[in-house]
Amino acid sequence: MLGTLNAEQMEQLLHAEFVGRLGCHADGRTYVVPVTYCYAEGFIWGHTGEGLKVRMLRQNPQVCFEVDHLDDMANWRSVIVQGRFEELTGDQANHAMHLLMQRLMPLVTSESAAPSHGVASMRPDTPDTHRADTAHRRPVVYRLAVESKSGRFERR
Repeated sequence: MLGTLNAEQMEQLLHAEFVGRLGCHADGRTYVVPVTYCYAEGFIWGHTGEGLKVRMLRQNPQVCFEVDHLDDMANWRSVIVQGRFEELTGDQANHAMHLLMQRLMPLVTSESAAPSHGVASMRPDTPDTHRADTAHRRPVVYRLAVESKSGRFERR
């Protein structure tokens, strides 16, 4: 049976998962990339390093975000969010990093399990020296303001 998730089911799925797909579009190019996130206070919170994704998001902050849970090919749930990228600084960035640390740090079991921009980047007051090419760079901390969402499921 195919169906539509209700508001509560969409909220549950957004809260339950750790990885979603962020879609952005700029200069006639569409880019979709997996990102770790936390969902709290009605926002999708994340952090990343400088790069193509951030350049595109700054140019066009309208985004699409997708998260799913797959039990098997006939039993799955998915939520698609339309929203707006908001880059955070100061107290807002510190708040976001606190939320992300609470949610994601239990998944970091060793240095090799840390994000490519390093565990140190989970602290906004500490430069990431884990990799030479990111030394002394601070993470880009952001939230996605949810403008609309839809959810689907299949269950057999």
